[in-house]
Amino acid sequence: MTIEGPGESAVVQEIRRFVDREVVPVASELEHADIYPEALVGRMRDMGLFGAIIPEEYGGAGLDFTTYALVIEEIARGWMSLTGVINSHLMMAYNVMTYGTADQKRRLLPDMASGARRGGLALTESDAGTDVQAIRTTAVRNGDHYTVNGAKMYISNGRYGDSFALLAKTDPTANPPHRGMSLFIAEKGDGFEVGRKIDKLGYRGLDTHELIFRDHAIPADNLVGGKEGEGFKQVMGGLEVGRLNVAARGVGVARAAFEASIRYAQQRHTFGKPIAEHQAIQIKLADMATKIEASRLLVLHAARKKDRGERCDLEAGMAKLFATETCMEVTQEALRIHGGIGYTTDLPIERYYRDAPLLVVGEGTNEIQRQVIARGLVQRYPI
Repeated sequence: MTIEGPGESAVVQEIRRFVDREVVPVASELEHADIYPEALVGRMRDMGLFGAIIPEEYGGAGLDFTTYALVIEEIARGWMSLTGVINSHLMMAYNVMTYGTADQKRRLLPDMASGARRGGLALTESDAGTDVQAIRTTAVRNGDHYTVNGAKMYISNGRYGDSFALLAKTDPTANPPHRGMSLFIAEKGDGFEVGRKIDKLGYRGLDTHELIFRDHAIPADNLVGGKEGEGFKQVMGGLEVGRLNVAARGVGVARAAFEASIRYAQQRHTFGKPIAEHQAIQIKLADMATKIEASRLLVLHAARKKDRGERCDLEAGMAKLFATETCMEVTQEALRIHGGIGYTTDLPIERYYRDAPLLVVGEGTNEIQRQVIARGLVQRYPI
């Protein structure tokens, strides 16, 4: 299944060629060795992917979110871990683009667009994931800077990134707590320690670390938007972009599993005929393809709404929920279709199967997505 119709573009075609020629041949080896793909990341930087959604005036590619979603689908089809390299980076960039001061945009975005500055999102803590308001990291104003203390967990780009959109409490007594939360751009330096590397079931090769802050000084000029108490709203806005990314990843990984399965089903013979001619396999393939196509349409619908400047938390939540649940189902069915060989490391099916579970918990669990969707529906259909 390839992307067709109005969403197709020269950009998507270029990314598809890059994935087929340079990513697919090396992905399994790098993933199993849990090796950071420096050469591939360098190629992504050269192709302008670090500036994918950053406006052209700041040196970015200025892609709309529809094209960005299709690009992420293609990359995830080859190796999902690569999408994480730019996801957190671009979520930080989005926060600066949308909420930053003119000075912050001028200082930060050009280097982010070129990849000279590598960004990430420092939000999750060991006791605060889905419940963002439970974070404990604090930032106290001391003259022209803030002093930050706390720790963040499961941070993508933790080792190789140099700047992070850091959510911290500037007023721990605020009620409700989100009113006392602020977003900063934290840059590595004194008091900023990269802690242990987190070993993972899948999503390997991407650097995922604990970040520790001990009296780390952040210039007051790095308070996003220049106003305290806006951090929770800013982060939630950025998560729309993250959920589009994760939903598109789900489509990409599911598509890779499906494409491998339909090829294998035509090559593998049992009882004197290809297994693609057995009704049980045909039903699996039909359901897989239909749900992938439905997932893609949900992603594109949410992305197009985002492109129009409309709020899309409901649509992004639906896309994230359906596409990632579909990815879980499709990767499992792919393993069943492949049988014993699908369970071995000879084929990438087991990698797809290991990567899929991250998507149902990343960027807000699917249980939370259902709550977001339900609240949005109640607002849309008042009595």
